[in-house]
Amino acid sequence: MSEPGKSLLSSPTSSGGQPVGSDTYKGWLYKWTNYLKGYQRRWFVLSNGLLSYYRTQAEMAHTCRGTISLTTAHIEVGDACHLVLTSGGRSYHLKATSDGESQRWVSALQQAKANASHMMHQSDDSGDEAPVPQPDRALTQGALKTLASKLDDLSTCNELIGKHGAALQRSLSELEDLRTATDGTDKLKTVNERATLFRITSNAMINACRDFLDVAETHSRRWQRALQYEREQRHHLEETIEQLAKQHNSLERAWREAPSTHPDGGERTQEGDASDENEDTEFFDAMEDSPAFITVTASDHTQHRSVRDSGSNNVQLRRVRRSRIPNKPNYSLNLWSIMKNCIGKELSKIPMPVNFNEPLSMLQRLTEDLEYSDLLDRASRCESSLEQMCLVAAFSVSSYSTTIHRTAKPFNPLLGETYELDRLDDFGYRSICEQVSHHPPAAAHHVTSQRGWTLWQEITIDSKFRGKYISVMPLGCIHLQFHSSGNHYVWGKVTSTVHNIIVGKLWIDQSGDIEIVNHRTKDTCHLKFVPYSYFSRDLSRKVTGVVADSEGTAHHIMSGTWDDKMESAKIVESSRGCGGSEGKQKTLYQTLQPKVLWKKYTLPENSENMHFFSSLALTLNEPEEGVAPTDSRLRPDQRLMEEGLWDEANAHKQRLEERQRLERRKREAQATQVLEEGEEDIEGFQPLWFERRTDDSTGESTYVYRGGYWEAKDKQDWSQCPEIF
Repeated sequence: MSEPGKSLLSSPTSSGGQPVGSDTYKGWLYKWTNYLKGYQRRWFVLSNGLLSYYRTQAEMAHTCRGTISLTTAHIEVGDACHLVLTSGGRSYHLKATSDGESQRWVSALQQAKANASHMMHQSDDSGDEAPVPQPDRALTQGALKTLASKLDDLSTCNELIGKHGAALQRSLSELEDLRTATDGTDKLKTVNERATLFRITSNAMINACRDFLDVAETHSRRWQRALQYEREQRHHLEETIEQLAKQHNSLERAWREAPSTHPDGGERTQEGDASDENEDTEFFDAMEDSPAFITVTASDHTQHRSVRDSGSNNVQLRRVRRSRIPNKPNYSLNLWSIMKNCIGKELSKIPMPVNFNEPLSMLQRLTEDLEYSDLLDRASRCESSLEQMCLVAAFSVSSYSTTIHRTAKPFNPLLGETYELDRLDDFGYRSICEQVSHHPPAAAHHVTSQRGWTLWQEITIDSKFRGKYISVMPLGCIHLQFHSSGNHYVWGKVTSTVHNIIVGKLWIDQSGDIEIVNHRTKDTCHLKFVPYSYFSRDLSRKVTGVVADSEGTAHHIMSGTWDDKMESAKIVESSRGCGGSEGKQKTLYQTLQPKVLWKKYTLPENSENMHFFSSLALTLNEPEEGVAPTDSRLRPDQRLMEEGLWDEANAHKQRLEERQRLERRKREAQATQVLEEGEEDIEGFQPLWFERRTDDSTGESTYVYRGGYWEAKDKQDWSQCPEIF
């Protein structure tokens, strides 16, 4: 986040016209609060070795926002009018507006620190108590009683001063009104008596004040040392808790990974004699009402990577795309410090610095679903709709493989923001996305492939922060249609959950069910993403499923993990088995040897320092000529973050978000005006490249591509595009 510029005002002034080196010094400084609010103006008071700060001068009477003991503080002078105070394990970043003001504050602080240290040494030499872990309770109560007694004395003296002062004033008034010398002698005697009483009472008041001050100063040093000790103990306790949390997270992660190497985790055995079966067949059992727990294992675990366009050997790329981006800076920031006040809120409405983002927008993350588009190329060549369904199911799972290490959130697109990806030359498709709504955030996506398929989707992100974890629930449907057969597949997405928001290392899990339906043949595939559990012996990140025809007859079993691979096994025979747990009946499936449909690509070298981006993700934000002025590649905060300039990125992010808020208010004001004028036709924001239609197969209203983008790109006519950056 950028820091305030030269317009800041600061006027440190000494109290009562005292010089800088005096005990009391007051004035305005700017204190760093957090990445959301940056530097904030605070009123600082330096007195008796303590630097206290308040939001306003009026707060001095009732609320102190913090106190820094200079006795053990370290004062560090930075450049550009900065100074840093470190005390009790905590650092305070302060800022003046000129070198002169900064130097005056530094001089005052150093002088106060020297005086406080000198007073401490004197106290120690005079036999004062050493710091004790827990001050004696009786001693503290005795001191408080003494102070209360002195306050009562002060109150009594105050009443007497008021009483005798008033009497003295009346006597003086009567003396002025006298006319004879005889009366004057008597009145003068009375005035002298009352003046003596006033003087005695005033002296008593002064002595009571002196006693109160002596008692307060005597116990103040002891309490300051006790407070400093408690602060250090608290800081030590926080570090210990954080260390324990890290150890707990490491143990949990080690336990979670252990079952994957267990001898029982790789294969399920079945009871019974199978000697009369073909040696290439295997058996799997399934509960009738929940076939998704079926596990399939392959005997051949060879490395497999699909080759795009395997039928052509003469494909040449027009350009060499980048294979790396600048390394991610090592900026530490506590996520809990920002999220603790946002429990229960929608994630898209929480303003957060770029430290928690990755340098891609949500539109680019949607486009990243095409990482394994070769599965759809293969599916378009399938003659069997059931085998085609298996490949579509593998594609639906593959889109989650890039999320295993990607716990950072993508940038929320601005309303009207777009993203195109033209890969006709190498992968045979081109894609266009547009942000069609901001609250709730919704994006429309359309992909056309020269290899026989079209994909479109409208996804609305519903996200909630639950305290210890964040849930991201994509709402909407993904449509896929193959040109030759007309098969139209529709499915949704599962819930993504980011754990360990408070302490420990962030990790992500996918859970829920996906129901894929072929609306032409009525074939279905039910996939189950098994959530992580402490007590489960199943493989982590497990996915299971069954492909069935329109009659509900199972033909293929799907199994694998969403971060590694998916396999399918053809069912050759099924039979009703004996009752399973909880009285549920099982079905025994006899299948052929499973085959690998999809295998995750290996991440590029040094990916851990490049946000764990895949090969495709590294190219998504690569600058490209001729794109629309609303394209995510041109977003300045995202570009600056990718280049490692996070402070500048935060400044641009705030500017863009504020501009978007102003635009929304303008639209709301226009809508209100239209309503007041009695007009019924209120036209809100209209996307440029997508329009809302009713889908013939599902009957649902969704945004679909209206056309015109690629024609506008060919002509380089972007006159319709709004200026959003």
